[in-house]
Amino acid sequence: MSTSEVSPAQRVHRLRDRLGGLGFGGDYNPEQWDDATRAEDLRLMREAGVTLVNLAVFGWGRVEPARDAYDFRYFDTVMDDLAAHGIAADLATMTASPPAWLATEHPEMLPVTADGTVLSPGGRQHFCPSSPVYRDRAVKLAEALAAHYADHPALAMWHVGNEYGIHVAECFCDVSAADFRRWLADRYGSVDKLNDAWSTDFWSQRYTGFAQILPPRVAPTYPNPAQQLDFKRFSNDALLTCFRLERDALRRITPDVPVTTNFLAGHKTVDWYAWAPEMDVAALDSYPDPHGPHEHIAAAIAYDALRGATGGAPWLLTEQAPSAVNWRARNAGKAPGRMRLWSWQAVAQGADAVMYFQWRQSRGGAEKFHSGMVPHAGADSRVYREVRALGRELARVPELAGTESSNDVAVLFDWNAWWALELDSHPSDAVRALERLFDHYAPLFDLGVGVDVVHPSADLTGYRLVVLPSLYLLSEDHAARIADFVAAGGTLLASFFTGIVDEHDRVHLGGYPGPLRDVLGIRVEEFWPAADGEPVPLRAAPGGPEPAEPGSLWREDVGLAGAVPELLFTGPDWDDRPAATVHAHGRGTARYVATRPDPAAMRDLTRRALADAGVDPVLPGLPPGVQAVVRRGDGYDVLIVLNHTEEPVTVTLPAERRDLLAADRPLVAGLTLEPRGVAVLGTTGMAADR
Repeated sequence: MSTSEVSPAQRVHRLRDRLGGLGFGGDYNPEQWDDATRAEDLRLMREAGVTLVNLAVFGWGRVEPARDAYDFRYFDTVMDDLAAHGIAADLATMTASPPAWLATEHPEMLPVTADGTVLSPGGRQHFCPSSPVYRDRAVKLAEALAAHYADHPALAMWHVGNEYGIHVAECFCDVSAADFRRWLADRYGSVDKLNDAWSTDFWSQRYTGFAQILPPRVAPTYPNPAQQLDFKRFSNDALLTCFRLERDALRRITPDVPVTTNFLAGHKTVDWYAWAPEMDVAALDSYPDPHGPHEHIAAAIAYDALRGATGGAPWLLTEQAPSAVNWRARNAGKAPGRMRLWSWQAVAQGADAVMYFQWRQSRGGAEKFHSGMVPHAGADSRVYREVRALGRELARVPELAGTESSNDVAVLFDWNAWWALELDSHPSDAVRALERLFDHYAPLFDLGVGVDVVHPSADLTGYRLVVLPSLYLLSEDHAARIADFVAAGGTLLASFFTGIVDEHDRVHLGGYPGPLRDVLGIRVEEFWPAADGEPVPLRAAPGGPEPAEPGSLWREDVGLAGAVPELLFTGPDWDDRPAATVHAHGRGTARYVATRPDPAAMRDLTRRALADAGVDPVLPGLPPGVQAVVRRGDGYDVLIVLNHTEEPVTVTLPAERRDLLAADRPLVAGLTLEPRGVAVLGTTGMAADR
């Protein structure tokens, strides 16, 4: 069977049929343990309902102890044991950490930092993404694995690499420099076009040939911002090339086996919107901090962004911590029930598998204090009991696998804009992309509204409200599509420092926010960032919301060009200048916020935009801190309600639903959720005999 004869959807259906519902499991590293422990692992996995494991993520040194001397005997035994126990393997290509012999034979493949430091082996990801040696050896290993395990009954999916770019995001060596020059030549075609895009007449940086161009290594002062931005794009593409080379090798030999790799939530290096279309099913590692009061909202953003990157398709939660991690300054454990709650949150927002790092907590190594499904205390422990209970619970709702969500609100996000926003020499280094995304997403979450976090190139026609959270970089084409969306009757909510530069980090001239001036009905002449901790006094314009507290972070000198104010700045030199505006454009409405209001005021402005758009919450009347999400299947839907508070809550349902977690699936008209409680509710017609 050729690769062209098997579609990604067919590969994913094969995986779904194999698992029989939601996947459950974690990273399995049996090579760290003796045979007796491995035997106990298999028994405990069956007991906990494990159906899927990530296997051999860091197994390269064991299976290829010397060049081309492949030895699969150990993992043959493990794969055979998994198959005998009905457990599927997401088998890694093992290329995330090259073996010591390869780094010793080819030190030129080691990565180099911007200041020229060569990074040594001893951790992981010690490779230059552009290295032909690394790429060649990685592909050879992938081919050997695929040929050896192509017909093994445990093989369900391929796991390429691991968390690309989290340790080595960029390499500045001479090999990378040459690859960067090739990338630039392909992108621009001529050095004259590059000079124009990079504004190289500034500081006499003009090039007369591609051979003169280097990565943005340490320089006497700020490197060229367009050069920095393109190097981030190149570095993302270099890593993606590594993934593609391995993926293509796997598909040539095992065309019906789905391929994935795992992103890390909140990670800046890898552009999910570019990567997700390259894999059969996207996967995410998510590690909310139990010490943080709003971590469930940050996690929700990541889940909606990944679903946005997949075009709405389900994804896999390939890693989370059963309790504490080991890599923060202070590593809190998860209180009883929190692991269950956060796992169900991922499922609610599109996950078709719940997995952990890792199955058994390591005895040695850098991650020995990272919790495991089976902790150091063993199976007689709170953590394992909670893991086991969750595995059995997830098995009760196989109908959830493959269901999807659709929403009326799109928040636009772009890795290119993130990279560009956080370069140096800007008006304020306090404007951070994820923080601004949170400021706009959190009110929508609090108001109970479902959200998709999508790229500016996404089709906007199905949405009613589009939100731009300080989307600093915005091309003319994307801006025109946003304007067309509003003119056709859509609602827009945009915040400060949006639409400032084009795709080459060149300012849109004529006043800010460049190509969005007409749709917003404003013209900004100057930015006035606030000092650290400086309040920004605000008051309501006639008919506008009354802010409870001052704003912060930013001011803009907004001139009205058709818009009317909803909030006003106050204070010396600022009295009565617009701080938030609303403007009718075509059949739609566009709002702009020129500062960072306090959360209550931002929620009020968001509520007004939702009313303009005619967007309702998923479930009316939800108590604060309670989340409701709907996943839709063929002729049915499932409502998942999550209590993120530390108090019991009561929720009234508009109509009766089946409690899918109860043994006999009874019909219920309302809920009382304990602290950190979860309800999974199906439509009345769903079978009640599971």
